[in-house]
Amino acid sequence: MHHLLRKQIVLLILLSVGVLHAQAQREIYRINHDNLPYYFGLTLGYNSSYLQVSKSPKFLQSDSIRSVIPGSSGGIAMGLLATLRLADHFEARANPQLVIGGSKFLSYTLGITKPGEAAFQKQILPATLVSFPFHIKFNSDRIGNFKTYLLGGFKFDMDLSSNSAVRNADDIIKLKKYDFGLEAGMGFNFYLPFVTVSPEIKISYGLSNIHQLDPALKYSNVLDKIQSRMIVFSIHLED
Repeated sequence: MHHLLRKQIVLLILLSVGVLHAQAQREIYRINHDNLPYYFGLTLGYNSSYLQVSKSPKFLQSDSIRSVIPGSSGGIAMGLLATLRLADHFEARANPQLVIGGSKFLSYTLGITKPGEAAFQKQILPATLVSFPFHIKFNSDRIGNFKTYLLGGFKFDMDLSSNSAVRNADDIIKLKKYDFGLEAGMGFNFYLPFVTVSPEIKISYGLSNIHQLDPALKYSNVLDKIQSRMIVFSIHLED
């Protein structure tokens, strides 16, 4: 078993060396791109977003609601990209986006129900975000037509679907319009003759409490904080 494992490791190393050698022998595209003071691009993305929920002390005292479980669905994003060179290996990036879909929901199990009311309720919270992420990128050395990078920064979101201004109803959860959070991720640059294609994955961690608490609403008063979480896979097309 150990002998077979050693053979597989040696084979993997030889394969990696072969790929790097083949990469080095290929034509190098857009060799001066990394020295540009700035450049622009477009972003297409897919996200999976959900809510991090913390319950209020009133949840333990409530007989009407037994459980609250958050859920999520996917959405798409489209945006612009502007990158500024700061120094060797370091860049600043702005990536404003329109995030469509990615509806979040809260599933409630009721203990006490009204006549005709189901014991299981799902509160769907649609989201259409205008997101403004700002990142610092750390780039590796370029190997042929390939490079990798790490990024970190913050974002500011505005929810165009926010229901914070709607009239009170017993079965409603209100979310605030604005959110702020931190982001971190990694990506890869593939240099082609006329464009750089950059797949990227990042995690977005909301810091704000977006729950607009209303003690008069039974679905709201059992919750304390609601914070956003998001995993985003993007493809950047850079000039």
